[in-house]
Amino acid sequence: MDQFRDFHTVKNLKFDVKKLQESLQQVLEIKDYGAANGIKDFAAICLNQIPGKPESIEGSNARGIFWTKPDHTGKEVIRDKALDESLYTEFVKEFEHTYFKEVYETLSSKFKLGRMRILLKEPRTTLSWHRDPEPRLHVPIITNPGCLMVIENVAKHLPADGSVYITNNLKYHNAFNGGEENRVHLVACLRDYKFN
Repeated sequence: MDQFRDFHTVKNLKFDVKKLQESLQQVLEIKDYGAANGIKDFAAICLNQIPGKPESIEGSNARGIFWTKPDHTGKEVIRDKALDESLYTEFVKEFEHTYFKEVYETLSSKFKLGRMRILLKEPRTTLSWHRDPEPRLHVPIITNPGCLMVIENVAKHLPADGSVYITNNLKYHNAFNGGEENRVHLVACLRDYKFN
């Protein structure tokens, strides 16, 4: 049995990591990472939005709905609000000059995408234990050996080598950065991807 069955590598698709890193710097010259309604340890820059609605990528819209088990009872609770991922079809104009636009167009030609975001995990931080409403596509931009994604009880490092990964975020998972530099992934919601 494949222990990494919830981590798929997309075959025959790679991006230029140097260009991704250069584009990240270009984006950061324009916009800082925003926290979703002040949520600590969540930092995102949205690259696409609902057409003509820049408010669609602000506050909790950068994060979206998820489920978590926050305490010892193990009772599941819902956080934030549901978003219609199919509405996020317009690439943010201020980032159109970056390589991310080409990446977005390439990925959109192969997958039904929802929101596409640059997600930051600062050194020695982790996400909550949670599940999402859909799988996620990851393109690591900056990482280190101490960065792992955990789905249920399986941990995997996703190297920043231009590869594209799909993770089964329908299951309980988290991501942590145990290193001493930022971990940055390009992450997109996948609206129609099915795990076997």
